[in-house]
Amino acid sequence: MSDTQLTVTLSGGDADDARAVVGALEGTFGPPQERPSDTDATVRIATFGGEGQGPGAGRRDTRPLSEPVTVTVQGTPEAVRRASDALSRSFTARDEGAAAGDQEQERQLLLES
Repeated sequence: MSDTQLTVTLSGGDADDARAVVGALEGTFGPPQERPSDTDATVRIATFGGEGQGPGAGRRDTRPLSEPVTVTVQGTPEAVRRASDALSRSFTARDEGAAAGDQEQERQLLLES
């Protein structure tokens, strides 16, 4: 897994909320390899593998979320840290916990506008 590989799982909200969350990560990770579906899914997934503007990327203007969205980010510790920072710049984020493995980390955030 590269340093920028990141999987994002979203639950809650609608397709527009999922697009807003993904948009907030694009400045740091570039466009996603896989975008969340536009269907009425209850869980949506996006994957990132590229490099955007880097860890210093500024806050993106994002639309308000229609309701709280639970986001789980999974990847290398550096990618998870960068994703958490990017989401915290764009939304009110509450850390819901983390799990660390040998080479991967997972963090869950509750995002609100």
